[in-house]
Amino acid sequence: MLAAMPDSNAPAPSTILLVEDDLAIAETIAYPLRAEGYAVEHHLLGGGVAGRVRAGGIDLVLLDVGLPDIGGFEVCRQLRAFSALPVVFLTARSEEIDRVLCLELGADDYIAKPFSPRELVARVRARLRRHQAAQEGAAGDGATVRHGRFEHDPPARRIRFDGASLDLTRYEYALLAELLRRPGAILSRAQLLDRAWEDAPDSGERTVDTHVKTLRAKLRRVDADADPIRTHRGIGYSLDAG
Repeated sequence: MLAAMPDSNAPAPSTILLVEDDLAIAETIAYPLRAEGYAVEHHLLGGGVAGRVRAGGIDLVLLDVGLPDIGGFEVCRQLRAFSALPVVFLTARSEEIDRVLCLELGADDYIAKPFSPRELVARVRARLRRHQAAQEGAAGDGATVRHGRFEHDPPARRIRFDGASLDLTRYEYALLAELLRRPGAILSRAQLLDRAWEDAPDSGERTVDTHVKTLRAKLRRVDADADPIRTHRGIGYSLDAG
């Protein structure tokens, strides 16, 4: 295990949990992060990651896809069952299906090996900044925000409709959360793509339509007559929170 080396100029550095079974690769990842003032805690296996995150003190997880005990995808599933902590995959797989799977599982980003130290630090910094901003916004507004029939808990990435928790994929959640930020406002497909699919730049506008369809189906499981997502032909979508 690599020992964390916090920057003496930063009294409370963000702590990165690095899950990588190759020691040489782990060292090349840890070095630039520590040079930027982050504390790095290294684990060789994925089995204990969920328990470590539950214990607290971790700000972001850097997760290798190929681990010798349980795969990174399974670790991510475990984390997303209880935590909205930023998860960034490290993967040698460049196929689109693997990149899509990383994001659909709830990861916040992925970095394909080999990568530059500068890119690594920039991605980590951006994810930490975004997560902190979301937490601060939630703290300012209260953990759960009510919008008519909807209840939105941003820290937990959970949305309820008529009191029932919706079982949403990563992008279904991002899409509905974006509509909930401005109930009644018409958002174009391009706007929704830019805000909800910012980590998947290759997605097209038909992707929005597909996810709206699946969202409507899940809302109707709660109320068969419900159709709060309004279609504005040729423009986009809006949400009638009710």
